Amino acid sequence: RRSTVMVEGTREPSALTRELTDGEVQRLEEPSHDDPFGELKSRFLSFKKQNKVENPVQYHNLAQAQAPKFMVIACADSRVCPSSVLGFQPGEAFTIRNVANLVPPFQHGASETSAALEFAVNSLEVGNILVIGHSLCGGIQALMSMQEEIDSRNRSFIKEWVSIGKSARLSTKAAAGNQSFEMQCRHCEKESINGSLLNLLTYPWIERRVIEGKLSIHGGYYDFVNCTFEKWTLVYRKNMEGGSKFGIKDRSFWS
Repeated sequence: RRSTVMVEGTREPSALTRELTDGEVQRLEEPSHDDPFGELKSRFLSFKKQNKVENPVQYHNLAQAQAPKFMVIACADSRVCPSSVLGFQPGEAFTIRNVANLVPPFQHGASETSAALEFAVNSLEVGNILVIGHSLCGGIQALMSMQEEIDSRNRSFIKEWVSIGKSARLSTKAAAGNQSFEMQCRHCEKESINGSLLNLLTYPWIERRVIEGKLSIHGGYYDFVNCTFEKWTLVYRKNMEGGSKFGIKDRSFWS
């Protein structure tokens, strides 16, 4: 049997950190049931053996500093973990995951994604940013099905977040509006990736490093139904008049 510790809450901050005496703790016995962490423990111990135990030097080096080549922005969807799909090892990819793998523009203000970008680019000086979208994305489905105007009386964090991709939705409606909703979503899944790539360039320190040739920006699309992966690189050029040119190169399809 397992015992659970129940602690009565308090409004006094100091009580949160002081040690509890036995008299302040009430122990309740629970009937045993399947532990959802049992399998995780087994996986962790296997991971430890295959990595830390067999590669102690690598982990010693990781303890000193990290120097990832990639910054990855991926969806929070449980089916599309980038480390599993692309085989990233510890120290190889600085990763942030959010709903629909969106990158807000610089003008959007602070967010966990922009904070991660700032650290990855300015502190870690990654050489590549990879934005990965995927098939059957629920965030994109929410974007494609939402009303034009968000109802402030029924606030939804999801709708407010995915509205970052409105430009991708508009271009999808223009290019694929006569197709089924499913096909529109598939089109928007890829269109939103390119929108995020362009949003990356609204960050001054990202644009500067791209122009200097120190940073490359890439898009990726993982179709987990058919287990295929598309990859492309954004080309960005700024002319003397202040105008910008964009293009795509090195497009490849892995199947």
